[in-house]
This record gives sequence, structure tokens and C-alpha cells, in this order.
Amino acid sequence: MDDLARRAYAKLARFQITLAVLIFLPAWSLAYWQGWLVWTLFLVCCVAITQYFLVHDRALIERRMESGPGAEREPRQKLIQTFSSVLVVAIFLVSALDHGRGWSSVPLAAVLIGAALIVLGFAVMFLAFRDNSFAASIIQVDRGQKVIDTGLYARVRHPMYSGALIMFAGIPLAMASWWGLVPAALLAAAIVWRLTDEERFLARNLAGYDAYRGRVSARLVPGVW
Repeated sequence: MDDLARRAYAKLARFQITLAVLIFLPAWSLAYWQGWLVWTLFLVCCVAITQYFLVHDRALIERRMESGPGAEREPRQKLIQTFSSVLVVAIFLVSALDHGRGWSSVPLAAVLIGAALIVLGFAVMFLAFRDNSFAASIIQVDRGQKVIDTGLYARVRHPMYSGALIMFAGIPLAMASWWGLVPAALLAAAIVWRLTDEERFLARNLAGYDAYRGRVSARLVPGVW
């Protein structure tokens, strides 16, 4: 295993440990099969995506190693990312607390729909990453970067965010929580805030982006917005 793979898998291991704490500590139980379902889905999907791009697009992995508010270079994005990070944590915390306290009664069908949404969200993000090697975790324009208008980017301008919205909508359901949908809805608003600010940055700094916006009108959902 080379240095990039070690760093990528070390980061993934830290994430999965943190995720386990966020799921099982607030629930105060390991007998939480919905929590194990979500944790396992994240593990399988993240390992599969990481391994694929370690083989097929190592530059993408390198670009995505830096993440979070501290890595952002634009002051407004630091604020947006801080707000978004708090909401991501809140989705897991509230959902796990909901389960532990018995606030919600979520049928099995809804849990399975939530699990399917998590997998679908990861699949959409995977396709976005495969189409666009410049899809870094932070807002930036790299040397040699060009506008991508093929694959999912021919339909929507921000397919990675579309996938994230699907995934985060599925997490509370898969964790058997209705209350977790509240921070998920707030996170959706934060993602919209992030992408609109990102578009202003790209219009200023990425040649051809304005013309691309003219060709592809949908930001997240074809025919809707």
C-alpha cells in the first residue's frame, strides 16, 4: 500500500470510528440494527469508491484529501462549511437520540427506503466523481481545470450535491428517525447556499463556466431547479 492509499484509508478509518460514536453513543446501545445498517452501508460504499479511484483516478483522491472548514480558502465557504459540518453531525446525533428515546415509530419499509436512498446517493456521487476528476472537497480551480459537461454534468450542474442530498435524506429514515429529517432539511438549505456561492466563484475563475450555465439550466434536479 503506497502513501496515498495509506492516507486515504487512514482518513476513512477515522471517519468510520467517528461515525460509530455518533450513532451508538447517543443511542446508548449497540443493539441498534438500523445504526449498524447505516454504518455498514457507509463503510462498504466508501471503501468501494476509494479503492476504485485509487486505481483509476488518483488525482481525484489527492484533491479530496483536504476537506472541512479549515481547508476552505474562501471566507464565506469557511462559514458555510462550518454550518454544514454541524448539521451533518446533528443528523446522526438527533436520529440516534430519537431511536434511544423512542420518539419515533418508523416502519420497516421506511427504513429500507432510507437505506436505498443512501446507496443511490453514493452511486450518484460516484458517477459525478468519475465524470469530473476536478471534484475537490473544497472550492478551488486547479491548473488545467476545464468545464465538465458530459455524463451527469450534461443534465445538472452539481450532480455531486444532488447525490449528497439524496444520501442525507436517507440517513434519518434508515436510522429509524423522523426527527432526524429536521437537520437534514437544514443541511439541504446549506448545500444550496454552498453551490450558489460556488457558482459565483467558478463564474469568476473558470473559463467557459458562464457558457456552461447557459447550456445546462438545472442546478440539482432536471426540470425543477
